[in-house]
Amino acid sequence: MKLLVTGAGGQVGWELARSLQPLGEVIALDRHGADLSDPQALRETVRSIEPQVIVNAAAYTAVDKAEQDEAQAEVINARSPGVLAEEAKRLGALLIHYSTDYVFDGEKQGRYLESDPVNPLNAYGRTKLAGERAIAAAGGPWLVLRTSWVYSSRGGNFPRTILRLAAERERLTIVEDQFGAPTSARLIADLTAHLVRQARGELAAARFESEVLHLTAGGEASWLDLARAVVDGARARGMPVKAAEVTGIPASAYKVAARRPMNSRLSLDRLAERYRIRPPDWRQGVALMLDELAAAPGAK
Repeated sequence: MKLLVTGAGGQVGWELARSLQPLGEVIALDRHGADLSDPQALRETVRSIEPQVIVNAAAYTAVDKAEQDEAQAEVINARSPGVLAEEAKRLGALLIHYSTDYVFDGEKQGRYLESDPVNPLNAYGRTKLAGERAIAAAGGPWLVLRTSWVYSSRGGNFPRTILRLAAERERLTIVEDQFGAPTSARLIADLTAHLVRQARGELAAARFESEVLHLTAGGEASWLDLARAVVDGARARGMPVKAAEVTGIPASAYKVAARRPMNSRLSLDRLAERYRIRPPDWRQGVALMLDELAAAPGAK
C-alpha cells in the first residue's frame, strides 16, 4: 500500500512519517514536494504518485496572521484539501484530513459533538471549516479529524514557548479561562495509523462511512493548567527553570488579533463508539514530550 503524507515538515506530518511505516510505503512530502498554496501543482503531484491513502497534515496554522491573510489561508486550508478529496475519489483512495476545534464559537457548556452547529470566530476557523465542506462535497472516502491545542517536542508550539520563557523569567502570566485538550502530535499520528488500518478494512468490506470525528487527548485543561504542568515537569526533570510563579489572567487581558473560543472541549464518544479508541489523558503526552526534551543533548 502506498501512503502519501503532506505537510511532512510540520509537527503532525513528521510524526506520521514514523507511525504509518508499518502500513506500507510512506511518501512524506513537505511544502516543496506538495505545495498546498498551488492547488493545480498539488493535483499533478497526487496523480504522479497514485496513492491508496492520502493523509493531509499540511495547513495554514498562523491563526492571528490569517486575519489579514485570509485569501491565502483559504487556498491552503480549503481549496487544496478539496483538490486532494477530488483526486482521492478518482483513485478510490482514502483521505484523512485534520481540522480544528476553532470551527466552534466556544459558547456551548460542555463538550462539543461532531453534529453541533459550527460558528467559527476567526479567519483560520472559517477556512478550516470551508476545507471540511470542500472534502465532503467531493464525495469520496474520507475522514476529517478535528483536534485541538497541538504540540510536540519539535517546532513552534505553546509548551515549547513556555519552556523558553520559564528559563528566562521569574513570573509567567497565562490565560486561565479558555479550556480544551492539549494533544500531542505523536498521539495524533499514532491514532491516525489505527484509523487508517480500520478504515481500509471497512472499505474492503464495503461498509465504510465518511464522517467528521473528534480526535484529541483525554481530559481537559486551561492554558494555565498546561503551562503549570510543563513548568513543574521541567523542574522535576532538572531542566532550566527560573520561573517561581505561574499565575492566571483572563483571556480578555491578553490581546491577540484573532478571537479564540473559550470552550474547545470536544466529545470523544463517537471515536470510542466507531473505533474503540479512548485516548489517554493529556498529561501523559506532556510527560512524554518533556522526557524527550530532557534527554536531548544540552537540555540540562
